[in-house]
Amino acid sequence: MSADVRVCFVGDSFVAGVGDPLLLGWAGRLGQRAHAAGVPLTSYNLGVRRHTSAEVLARFAAECAPRLPATCTGRVVLSFGVNDAMVEHGVPRVDPEESAANLTKLLGQAAERGWPVLMVAPPPVDDAAHNARTAELDERFAAICAAAEVPYLRVHTALRESAVWMREVRAGDGAHPGAAGYDELAALALPQWLAWLGH
Repeated sequence: MSADVRVCFVGDSFVAGVGDPLLLGWAGRLGQRAHAAGVPLTSYNLGVRRHTSAEVLARFAAECAPRLPATCTGRVVLSFGVNDAMVEHGVPRVDPEESAANLTKLLGQAAERGWPVLMVAPPPVDDAAHNARTAELDERFAAICAAAEVPYLRVHTALRESAVWMREVRAGDGAHPGAAGYDELAALALPQWLAWLGH
């Protein structure tokens, strides 16, 4: 009997795959690739539109605990930050220092429960100023994950330079791509994803 591997994908609308007509997003695509590689995991998509790191932190333990009981091999993929960097009323929705603190707390909660974490960087949108703020978070998140020895997928810059991703974002709602864009992100993440799963 194969191992009971369960993965919670926790984050925002990009995790949920908003804009993808196939309703898979990058998380669904990575789940497919895992099955193809011989890792028949159970995947839970816990992406919520407009959620910031603060909102992810507030629901993280309550949503993951029942899905990752001690009897299984539980893992967590985190991805957020675009909504933190969104300006409302003249300021980012979440201050960069608070975003960093929220990630640190999330990694701590996962470590306490014995859940290995893979962190995926926040992707770019069709707004240069917004992307600059997100890129700053990307640097902070990378440093925090390095210190915690948590693998961090640096996809922000690669996607900003990707003609496919940016074309689809512009053709969509200015933030989310279609199927080809999510294909692109999943392809960037695939090697580290499979390595993280032990394949």
